[in-house]
Amino acid sequence: MTTIAGCQRLQRAWFAALAQATGGRTFSTHECDWIWLPARSELMLMFPTSISAAGLRPGLAEGVRLGARTVGVWLNGAVRAQELAGFGFEPGWQPWWMSAPVGSVTGYDPGCATVTVEVPEYSGPPAAELAVAREEPVRAWHAVARKEGGLAGAAYSFYDGTDNPRALGGIFNMEVQAASRRQGVGTALLSAVARQAAAAGAEELALNATPEGYKLYLRRGFELIGRGHTWWLTLP
Repeated sequence: MTTIAGCQRLQRAWFAALAQATGGRTFSTHECDWIWLPARSELMLMFPTSISAAGLRPGLAEGVRLGARTVGVWLNGAVRAQELAGFGFEPGWQPWWMSAPVGSVTGYDPGCATVTVEVPEYSGPPAAELAVAREEPVRAWHAVARKEGGLAGAAYSFYDGTDNPRALGGIFNMEVQAASRRQGVGTALLSAVARQAAAAGAEELALNATPEGYKLYLRRGFELIGRGHTWWLTLP
């Protein structure tokens, strides 16, 4: 059974993989684990068990040194976040953790979705982060969907079989263009990337849904298992 703790470990592993592929890094301060994502100029604090000035100050100082423009903090519901407000953080969007057996997602027709790392339309962070799907051994797969020759959506799946006893994979960076919604694009993308994770050994899939994506995932076999919190700071 997928747990919130498992989803959090998966989210941390995904960001760490992105950092590794794009020249970023991970580091720790007092009870705080940070991930630097240079393609986005973002610094992430991942699921601290407590929030303290002793952990925040040196992490933020390192973020300034690295050139971070934004700092995000991912929390579970049990952690008190009042200290973050004192540093200028503001509450952000709420991840809705969902999971499904991989077989409930792979059974759909991938149709317009193709697994690829060649996307001429990409530039900036999306282009840089395609490196995560080119690394060996392969742990991430990227797919795009096209409608009438144009880019209609994209998604990643991620599965690291190392130290993963629950065989939990993830769906990340799922996006469908507004003009292509309610046309089966999301279902096609889910199926395409889920098949890659399943072939690598994933038995369960997890994701963090926005309220807008929740209904699609629910229809495709995902169940809500809990909610988290994010806080965000824009650096000068």
